[in-house]
Amino acid sequence: MARMEPLAAQIRPTSLKDFVGQRHLVGPNKPLRIAVAKKHLFSFILWGPPGVGKTTLARIYAQNLGADFFELSAVSATKDEIRQIADRGRGELGFKQKPKILFLDEIHRFNKAQQDFLLPLVETGQLTLVGATTENPSFEVIAPLLSRCRVFTLESLSEKEMRAIIERTKITLPDEARDYLIALADGDARQALSVLEATQKLYGPITVENLKKTIQSTFLRYDKKGEEHYNTISAFIKSLRASQPDAAIYYLARMIEAGEDPKFIARRMVIFASEDVGLAQPTALVVANEVFRAVETIGLPEASINLVHGVAYLAQAKKNRSAYDALQMALADVKKYGNLPVPLKIRNAPTKLMKELNYGKGYEKYTKEDLLPDKLKNKKYLL
Repeated sequence: MARMEPLAAQIRPTSLKDFVGQRHLVGPNKPLRIAVAKKHLFSFILWGPPGVGKTTLARIYAQNLGADFFELSAVSATKDEIRQIADRGRGELGFKQKPKILFLDEIHRFNKAQQDFLLPLVETGQLTLVGATTENPSFEVIAPLLSRCRVFTLESLSEKEMRAIIERTKITLPDEARDYLIALADGDARQALSVLEATQKLYGPITVENLKKTIQSTFLRYDKKGEEHYNTISAFIKSLRASQPDAAIYYLARMIEAGEDPKFIARRMVIFASEDVGLAQPTALVVANEVFRAVETIGLPEASINLVHGVAYLAQAKKNRSAYDALQMALADVKKYGNLPVPLKIRNAPTKLMKELNYGKGYEKYTKEDLLPDKLKNKKYLL
């Protein structure tokens, strides 16, 4: 009987010896290799793009430590599921428990309340957490939980590494098809293997033409790494900028329906509030920040109401980019001229010598005198 598991699962390595990529973490004398070799038990987060080995590393780590391994996705995991894992085996006399490692994929999809629930389980050692995320954990993981985890940053796979993974499948394909597949996957081994497997099942021979037909027939248009992702967020922002709430709400709905991370949307709204609304309606930043906070606290699906509230407000707000434009002009001068001398009058003078050198001499709190460096006197940024 043919194996039913996906190709990616069939060739998944079970030891670091066979693992491809992330040499900065698993190469000789690198942190994860040392942790596996010495059986160090600790919580950590794997941060990096899709398809670069986060799940595989978590499984190898747990297997080498002889731990019980539990795998959940933050998209669907519940508090009850996590509580059951933490409580498993407790109170059994004469039974020495193995360490419990919880692999929580897409940990950035857990809202603040869910992460708060997880925190004491990690603190007390009831669970060792291995989180995986494609989003910056500094923004997505609450500070108390993040402080109890090490963060390891993973990188996209190189062409050479992608080639090694494709060769491991034992599927024959011409060089031009392999090169096309590697370019298409852009460092994502899971995507490459999925396309390769689907092409073989649909068309048999692996050719560039067959790969293209497979992509057209099987890939979702909205891909968080792909063109449609950038097209949609671009359309969303430009609709806000053009003060067209109906268009902005439509593109918001498309992103929500496609499974876009709501915090990504909310972050873009916070940026927009300062970049595009700016001084015309300063309360826009307050509203956008509160929307982000609501999304973080509540999560989908209810947080979609908070998002559309903020979108309608930002789209209808007056727009003024003068503060943003002023910053760009000032940055250009900083890059052009470097650290120009600060006028003596407004220099700090904490020592006697500095005072003797006229640091701070003649300073008046409410002076009308231009305080820019001499080379930039009378330059206007905020127009």
